[in-house]
Amino acid sequence: MTYSEQLRPWCIIRVLPDQEQLVVARFRRQVDAIAYSQVLQGLYNTAKYLITFETPVVTNQ
Repeated sequence: MTYSEQLRPWCIIRVLPDQEQLVVARFRRQVDAIAYSQVLQGLYNTAKYLITFETPVVTNQ
């Protein structure tokens, strides 16, 4: 996860056929992600979107 992605941990993910997933947008605040997902649902009502919170993976080096 890049530093830019760490600054925007809230993700909107579009669920595609065959259980594939595509990150559509990233946000700093949950309310922004919810509002944008509502806009997407209005535009593309047949698509399915999920909102997730991604945390950085810590590795021991």
